[in-house]
Amino acid sequence: MPHDPDTFDWLDVDLIGELLAEHCAAIDPMRVGFVELKRLVQGLPGFVERPGHPCNERILEEIQANWIEAKQGGKKPDEE
Repeated sequence: MPHDPDTFDWLDVDLIGELLAEHCAAIDPMRVGFVELKRLVQGLPGFVERPGHPCNERILEEIQANWIEAKQGGKKPDEE
């Protein structure tokens, strides 16, 4: 199945981090557990689940790190 350019999935961790920073600006990503993070990602406009691309803890960790970075204006959490 071709990838629709208007959609994204679990593997688009950089984009997801940016979108979470934009759409969930009032939420502190450091205080979000993985269950809630997964729900937030699934609620983003354009998100689709793709067969063969399941969500796992490693992906959620990467999304959370990218979200933190996006909220800090592009700085990695350890560059503060």
